[in-house]
Amino acid sequence: MLIESKKEQRYIIFALLVIVVYLSPLFILQENAHIRVHDNLDSNLAWYKVLARSGEMFGSVNATIPQIINGQLSRNAFGTEYSIIVWLYALFPTMIAYGISQALTRIVAFFGMYWLLKKHFLPGEKWLFLQIGTALAFALTPFWPSGMLSTLGMPLALWAFLNIRNGEGSWKDYLVLTLLPFYASIVLGFFFFLTAMGFLWVTDCFRRKGWNPRFLLAIVYMTVIFMLVEYRLIFSFLLVDEPNSRDEYFYAALPFWRCVRLVFKNYLLGHTHVMTVHTLFILPPIFIAIYLVLLKKLWNQEKLFVFLFILNILLSIWYAFWFYKGWLPIAKRFHFLATFNFARYHFLRPMVIYAGFALALKILTLQGKGWARTAKWYLVLQLLILGLFNDEIIYQQKPTVKEFYAVEMFREIEEYIALPKEKYRVASIGIHPAVAQYNGFYTLDTYNNFYPLAYKHQFRKIIEKELAKNKRVRKYFDKWGGRCYIFTAQLGKHYMIKKDSKLHLNHLELNTNVFKKMGGRYIFSALPIDNAKKNQLLLVKVFESRTSAWKIYLYETL
Repeated sequence: MLIESKKEQRYIIFALLVIVVYLSPLFILQENAHIRVHDNLDSNLAWYKVLARSGEMFGSVNATIPQIINGQLSRNAFGTEYSIIVWLYALFPTMIAYGISQALTRIVAFFGMYWLLKKHFLPGEKWLFLQIGTALAFALTPFWPSGMLSTLGMPLALWAFLNIRNGEGSWKDYLVLTLLPFYASIVLGFFFFLTAMGFLWVTDCFRRKGWNPRFLLAIVYMTVIFMLVEYRLIFSFLLVDEPNSRDEYFYAALPFWRCVRLVFKNYLLGHTHVMTVHTLFILPPIFIAIYLVLLKKLWNQEKLFVFLFILNILLSIWYAFWFYKGWLPIAKRFHFLATFNFARYHFLRPMVIYAGFALALKILTLQGKGWARTAKWYLVLQLLILGLFNDEIIYQQKPTVKEFYAVEMFREIEEYIALPKEKYRVASIGIHPAVAQYNGFYTLDTYNNFYPLAYKHQFRKIIEKELAKNKRVRKYFDKWGGRCYIFTAQLGKHYMIKKDSKLHLNHLELNTNVFKKMGGRYIFSALPIDNAKKNQLLLVKVFESRTSAWKIYLYETL
């Protein structure tokens, strides 16, 4: 879409400058920046580096990653080689790749939402401030980094689909549908988006708007592109018979009233993987707007806003009640319901919430000058609060990237051990195994989406007595097991024990014989183990560094 006025040009330049300022800490601070740990530093960023070093970037669908869990982790667990994000981390240092990924995602998110509002949801130059402001707010949401454009790319895809649906499709729309699958995930967003598009097409048919074959073919086209790009996922999901760790994941465990509470929690606060920061300054104008619609009987003029308002509620209900324990017998009977997370339809919510926000501000603006000023202030305040959710602010108490991966200290550990890393196996206590993996060590422990179930059961024998002493951790490992960690009853689900901790591990009971049988020789412990000898472990050296968040007690098996 062409820029139609100098005012529009100024607004767009201003918005892009805000994004630049927002991202500047990543490029200025580099490894000294603070970024998200959960499902980021503790996993994905290390996975990309492991994959790049493995020599299996283009490995077959039956290939494995030698560095992790004795070479039993499928190459397919690290995603497709046709994803741009994989190549960013293969070609650039970690924080350069991270910064480029963030910039690419947020700029595409901005233009996608802007074009969607300008063309389809909120047309008209008089709404330029709301169009640009809402698009900028959407682009500044603290999205899950490795999700890429899985959620933030939805407005751009919807813009393209609606163009095609309306008979206005051009090569630009098909280019969007072609390129997005290379920087998004079908399981982390676009499966749910594409099924929603399919539902829209079916609804059009029932409303006698015609079959619209171009719209249908566009949906099929993008689906096929995704399936080709994500061929490893399709192969693993449909063609691999070997039981994996997800086979013991039964999500349906919540009683009815816990689900009701989860509805409100999700609706009001959102979800960690699709954070929208909508509670304070988005929900109030939305509630006011729906009140005005009902009071003044504006539902015919504001059909789209009413639809988005209801859809937002339904998505939270769907998310929460997907975990209702009443579904468990059905999930056990139809295995794919247990292994695929259909609750993620709520990943549509960021687009729904921010599009609804723009329409709510429009409704408020139409009520008069006073309301128009109020609407603008809601938008400004939303932008300000999103600025306060910058990673460098909210993760200030977490380790920096440099402190987290502690490359210098782990190089010292490698030099002290003085053996080729492929000749021995390690595991960690009190820190994420991703730290050791990032530094090239071969680990028996890991955090991965799926791995052989037989390995999970074998690994469990190492921590069997510790699990028996802690019901919460036992349930966490047995009912999910994505974190195949050396859990201890004392630490529970705490695996970021910093070097200033005064704790000691007491009464530790590991099956070191199983650990050694699996090739384990060293344990990187964040805490001293008081009964190390009883666990057939010998403390050989303690490592500490100014640039590390951890103190590592290096134990060797006896």
